Amino acid sequence: MAKPRPCANATSRDRLACCRAYEGPLRAVVIILPLLLSGCALGPRFHLPHLAIPGHFLSSPQNARPAWPTKTWWRGFHSPSLNTFMGLAEQHNFTIRIAVAQLEAANAEVEVLGAPLLPTLSANGADQWQRAPQAQIPLGSVNNRQFSASLQASYELDFWGKNRDALRAAEASAAASRFNRDTVALTALSAVATTWFQILADRAALTIGLHNLAVAQALLVQLKAELVAGTTDAVAVAQQSALVASERATIPTLRSQLRQETLALGILVGKPPELLAIPKERLATLTVPKITSGLPAQVLERRPDIAEAQENLIAANADVRGAIADFFPSISLTGSAGWTSSALNALLAPGSLLLSAAASATQPIFEGGALMGKLAVARASYREDVALYEEAVIQAFTDVDSALNSLHYASEQERREAEAVAEARTALHAVRAELAAGIVDVSAVLTAEETLLSDENSYTQAQLTRLDAAVSLYKALGGGWHAPASLAAGH
Repeated sequence: MAKPRPCANATSRDRLACCRAYEGPLRAVVIILPLLLSGCALGPRFHLPHLAIPGHFLSSPQNARPAWPTKTWWRGFHSPSLNTFMGLAEQHNFTIRIAVAQLEAANAEVEVLGAPLLPTLSANGADQWQRAPQAQIPLGSVNNRQFSASLQASYELDFWGKNRDALRAAEASAAASRFNRDTVALTALSAVATTWFQILADRAALTIGLHNLAVAQALLVQLKAELVAGTTDAVAVAQQSALVASERATIPTLRSQLRQETLALGILVGKPPELLAIPKERLATLTVPKITSGLPAQVLERRPDIAEAQENLIAANADVRGAIADFFPSISLTGSAGWTSSALNALLAPGSLLLSAAASATQPIFEGGALMGKLAVARASYREDVALYEEAVIQAFTDVDSALNSLHYASEQERREAEAVAEARTALHAVRAELAAGIVDVSAVLTAEETLLSDENSYTQAQLTRLDAAVSLYKALGGGWHAPASLAAGH
């Protein structure tokens, strides 16, 4: 028979008194429940640090239309070999593979820290047999067997948002790992490009050195013949011999530099140098595509390192909120349903059912300073990540301005060095003609050769500097990377 509800059959006066009796507990619930629910907002809310963003780059042409890099920015140099090396690096570069593994671990950590937001459920089954002596039965005993099965469930109420903040921190850390992978990939691919350009420059320097050595040796042979004929003196022959020896001494150094760069390229593309084929390309066949930057504010959305710093800041903020939530009580609910019987065929009978439920609350009172220390560590880590984020933003602006400045002056220097080489070659041809006509002596030819050698090497270095500056600008502008819409909104 169902019990009547309180105050169901009472008079009006009794019903009013009954309602007043429940007024106190109801008021307490109305007051306490919003406090518990509002506990989800414990701790400081996340917001990006306020930074002054310049309106334009100092080294960027005013009113220039932006030309952002694409994800395959290296194709703009028109080097088939570079395209091949980039494909190898994307698949086999060791630092990229390490970053990918770290990302996979961070994603798995999200699953681990998201588990406390869900209840846990476990099952248990047992078959117990016991044999005990029975005093009433001479030399006898009693066998007792018990079958049992149960399901246990437990759940921690996340009133204060501690578990949600832990999950939020793990998600932000996983996002930071994803952006770190992009940063590592951009850095590794940039290193492949600069190393390949250095190989071409070393090869060009070696070609120049061998050519000048051959010319110097040919002139030495001529001077020795003239010495025998009496048309020149021993001083001129000695000077040319010294020049030949000097140019010959530079060849081993140039070969060593070329070999060292080849070894470095093998590491970057994940291949042993013995298995790495170096195609025949020339530095002069490469082109530098036109690159112009946009506004500084746009660069913030195109740098994976800034996105990584922002996600680390979000994770640090969540850690602070979680450390604050540790000061509040934790409330857990547990329940179980089970069956027990001495006969297996009667285990699931209604009479064998056992039910239990419990709720518990734990309030930290004295932890020896552990909670205060944890909170202090979290706040200090947050301030550290704030400084790292601000540094990443300022560094991004600096990288772009520096690369723009380097590319501008490297282009001008390359043009002037090309003019110097052309003039030096013209001068050398003229001096050799004058030497053949007997107008000048061999010292003039020696001076012209040294000038051409110096100008050709300077021109090669100017070409390399311009190519490296272009790679630096591609890297500074993010290499075609773009922040997700949800992250870009934070800027």
